[in-house]
Amino acid sequence: MEERNNQTNPLGTERIGSLMIRFAIPSIIGMLVSALYNIVDQLFIGQKVGTLGNTATSIAFPFTTACMAVALLFGIGGASCYNLAMGMGDKKRSGYYVGNSVTMLAGLGVILSLVTIVFLEPLLKGFGATSAVMPYAKDYVGITAIGFPFLILTTGGGHLIRADGSPKMTMICNITGAVINTVLDAVFVLGLDWGMKGAAWATVIGQVVSTIIVIWYMKGFKTTDLEKKHFKPVMAHTKRVAMIGMASFFNQIAIGIVQVVLNNSLKHYGARSEYGADDPIACAGIVMKVNMIVFAIVIGLAQGTQPIESFNYGARNFSRVKKAFRLAIVAGGSISIVAFIFFQLMPKQILGLFANSNASDGYYEFGAKFFRTFLFFTWLNCIQPISSTFFTSIGKSIKGVFLSLTRQIIFFIPVLLVLPKFFGIDGILYTGPIADTLSSVVAVLMILVEFRAMSMMQELDRQRSGQAQV
Repeated sequence: MEERNNQTNPLGTERIGSLMIRFAIPSIIGMLVSALYNIVDQLFIGQKVGTLGNTATSIAFPFTTACMAVALLFGIGGASCYNLAMGMGDKKRSGYYVGNSVTMLAGLGVILSLVTIVFLEPLLKGFGATSAVMPYAKDYVGITAIGFPFLILTTGGGHLIRADGSPKMTMICNITGAVINTVLDAVFVLGLDWGMKGAAWATVIGQVVSTIIVIWYMKGFKTTDLEKKHFKPVMAHTKRVAMIGMASFFNQIAIGIVQVVLNNSLKHYGARSEYGADDPIACAGIVMKVNMIVFAIVIGLAQGTQPIESFNYGARNFSRVKKAFRLAIVAGGSISIVAFIFFQLMPKQILGLFANSNASDGYYEFGAKFFRTFLFFTWLNCIQPISSTFFTSIGKSIKGVFLSLTRQIIFFIPVLLVLPKFFGIDGILYTGPIADTLSSVVAVLMILVEFRAMSMMQELDRQRSGQAQV
């Protein structure tokens, strides 16, 4: 069965480089589009509303990461389970992984939307909103919360579509929503002067259109015929998908927790500095979202290798698994180095894109320091997410979960809580490079151990094959 699958499925036979281009580039474009959703809003808001508007979008960022966490839990989890099952020749069960994932994406999206709308103001306060920022944040999140089910289904469904061998369709889905969002931002924010509400409605409408495309595609899934029974939740299948997707889920949850702690720390220590409470939060939000562009490319590379790694690990083609991982690391590292150079040389020019003439000198001064110091080791940042996705792809969810927590939870938050006590607001800036270095070291060590284990399994397979021939 495995041999037949390897011969008929290009994931088991085609050149790794060609497969990477086919799967990773659409995945990268899709992730970039997702990252640009918030950045486009912030560009228009920064020019029209000003710093307080940008601060509000920073406060809203944890809501987006929560949506992405759910989307990746059943998107990456469902895609990995599907490809692993197909690699092992288990086509009968593969349809349930896709159908159950779609059902959970839609259901949890509705629940998250309702919780946010009901508890909006307490959540915004907990996420670091000051009294000056609160009206802007309520306008923005109160509307974007309506789109949470669409955002989750679009993002998660895109991974399932990619697992079906249609990465270009995932790209089309994301690009369509992003183009609509950008055009409507210009109309609503600049043309009609709707401010925060205009940006929010533009985002929601773009997400709705993308979701329609996802639903349309699911009706004609290529490699498996999806039936109504596949969408009825089955505990065993749902649990399996959630376990595999847990690493990506926790990685996003960790990002959200970090953003909340970071916002509150900047609010507290910023109020004690010459920068004030609001400008540091606005700057940090911009820096984090700009860095998300780089992170989106890295995650796109990792997600592009997921079908290759999952199928070949299921088929026990370990050399192809290793090669796919190494190519992702080389490409991700190259992109990260280019980003590092830009962040060091052009921080004020980047910040200027998100500000109007009312921006203070402190906004530019602190923002430049944040870019140069906080992201000093951004060129190492590719190792941890690619490694975490790798372990998820080969079905080792516990290791993936652990790696997804290393930078954000295990290293970042403890350092963030300690250093500012000694260095004030500058201590927050030092947290980034320390966490990046420690998490990268852990990831490298875990990958080396796993590669050695795969080499031993490959040698064992060769010995068994030789004995069978004798």
